[in-house]
Amino acid sequence: MPPSLATWITLPLVGALIGYATNWLAVKMIFRPIRPVRVLGVRVQGLMGKRQGDLARSIGKVVGGHLVGHDDVVRSFAKVDFDRLLGDVLERGMAPKVQELRSLPLIGGFLTEERVAGLKASLVQGILQHKELVLERLETAVEEGLDVRALVAEKVAAFPVEKLESLVLEVASRELRAIEVLGGVLGGLIGLGQVFLLWALA
Repeated sequence: MPPSLATWITLPLVGALIGYATNWLAVKMIFRPIRPVRVLGVRVQGLMGKRQGDLARSIGKVVGGHLVGHDDVVRSFAKVDFDRLLGDVLERGMAPKVQELRSLPLIGGFLTEERVAGLKASLVQGILQHKELVLERLETAVEEGLDVRALVAEKVAAFPVEKLESLVLEVASRELRAIEVLGGVLGGLIGLGQVFLLWALA
């Protein structure tokens, strides 16, 4: 006896629903539940929450070992406008002392705007003559004080899973939705295949 029309409709529909629901649940369980819960005595937790520490170490290893290194940080210093930077620092550092000295009867008259500006320019020029030494000391300080792997791992490990979920969904919501729909399509095709099998065996 060949399958009835109800069978042709029901089996593919049930397969599609099962496939869609399974993939929907799988996508949700990447993040949810964020904190472990007990379901029928079994401890259940989303993949990100459960493996966040391992994920953080892996990302730190990749970023620190392959993407960003001490050399990259040091090279970025070469792009810094040291002339402007030192000028701003000296301006802020010297301003209070210059104001204090200007209030003195004898010295204040000599600290004109032109003399202060000339002094600042001379200091900046003197430091810039040793720019290579400054960069070398910065490189040493970065190598000793900056562990990119540990820093990235620490940041990722401390990042709230809820925010991580929203970021992933913001970027990949269309792809995740496609996975859910694909599960429904495959489930429907499997159900249709079962009907054909029943028909062949009838």
